Amino acid sequence: MNNKPLKILIAATEVTPLAKVGGLGDVIGALPKALNKLNLDARVIIPCYGAIDRNKYKIKLIKQNIKVGGASINLWQTNLPDSNVPVYLVEHSIFHGKKIYSTALADGPADIKKYLLFARAILEAVKNINFKPDIIHANDWPTGGLIRLLKNDYQDDQFFKQTKTLFTIHNLAHQGPAGAVNYMAEGILNADIVSTVSPTYAKEILTKEYGAGLEKILAKRKNELYGILNGIDIDFFNPASDELIRQNYSSAMLEKKSLNKLALQKKLGLPPKKNTALAGVVTRFVWQKGIDLITEKSVKAILGSPQPCQFVFLGTGEKRYENALLRLTKKFPDKISVQIKFDEKLAHEIYAGTDLFLVPSRFEPCGLTQMIAMRYGNVPLVRSTGGLKDSITNYQLKITNLSKKPTGFLFKKFASAEFYKTLTRALNIYYQEPGVWRQLQLNGMKQNFSWEKSAKEYLKLYKKLRGNKK
Repeated sequence: MNNKPLKILIAATEVTPLAKVGGLGDVIGALPKALNKLNLDARVIIPCYGAIDRNKYKIKLIKQNIKVGGASINLWQTNLPDSNVPVYLVEHSIFHGKKIYSTALADGPADIKKYLLFARAILEAVKNINFKPDIIHANDWPTGGLIRLLKNDYQDDQFFKQTKTLFTIHNLAHQGPAGAVNYMAEGILNADIVSTVSPTYAKEILTKEYGAGLEKILAKRKNELYGILNGIDIDFFNPASDELIRQNYSSAMLEKKSLNKLALQKKLGLPPKKNTALAGVVTRFVWQKGIDLITEKSVKAILGSPQPCQFVFLGTGEKRYENALLRLTKKFPDKISVQIKFDEKLAHEIYAGTDLFLVPSRFEPCGLTQMIAMRYGNVPLVRSTGGLKDSITNYQLKITNLSKKPTGFLFKKFASAEFYKTLTRALNIYYQEPGVWRQLQLNGMKQNFSWEKSAKEYLKLYKKLRGNKK
């Protein structure tokens, strides 16, 4: 029996901290570390973007002039920080720009060209360094071309004869530029197994409402479609040791959390009031995220109620949403702070300093922010969809199943009135029942959202693939 560790090549367009735009980067930065702790040989391959700091991450050139069709690439290598996980970086002038994607949704014509080269480069690079993966784990549409190549152009290549493929959908709505070929669909149709990032989302995407035009294609693969909830880096997101926040604390010292709240209020120019509810939003300001549920009318009603709330928003995105939020902060400067930027330190300060965390998404494949919020004793208020539904137990006035400890507030219907009603309910608990609120905080802090848990589920899929004679 061969006891060598399974060799897993994780192909993606982002990895934290080298090159990150969104949640995909966090996943790719954490999953391989957890896999290697399970005695796998997991490695990552990404493009070598111009934005990557080669000195900071000690990136070394390992191969030059690898032929990829009519082009040639160089291959660089480093390790994920604080780990022994190798990261390979494909260098070509097409990746030299400072931006990772040409548009916010990675749907420009330049992105197709870029990631088709990356797809072929991956296969030629691993052959060149003689790393023969048992599994190629590809992520989202930019690696759909890789799955297609392996199934077609490389099907007779002896090097990849034993290689199986897993294609993970992180967000079905992002399918790349419209054109003759849909590379998300190619990944779904050609991979040995397809997965997505929560059990509920795996069911939702089979419906017209959530299928983003690919529900019929997904239906063909529903017997090979799995949902695995993402994890978070519980060492990086740990209020007891987080160096980015003013005051460290834990569930045993929860009262110290309020010092972070006062520091955040002062920093953002909000009146520093320890007992006033403070709600946080850390997200991309795009259609998916449901920011438009937070209307002037509902905010005005909350601000004028006997149970007031301050709001802080952090993120970047579409101008229409940015401008709508900026209008709100102009009208209510002492109640609302809007920060249009990416700022990791401020994000941590918001997790640590706010009481309530809002995620009103239209759809949410997994979502990481609600998990991080709970880790920091922050009570999430979210729409009941995808991974939000899978990671939060709703607080109800009459809890019949005591084993299901509530951790937050969920609402089903995507409507401003429904969001407002749920926020009012949450604020009522915050102000009128502080003991219940504290229990919600503690329940959230006890949740296990570690990558170890998710990695064990991926290991099951990898083992299934190795036993699959397809």
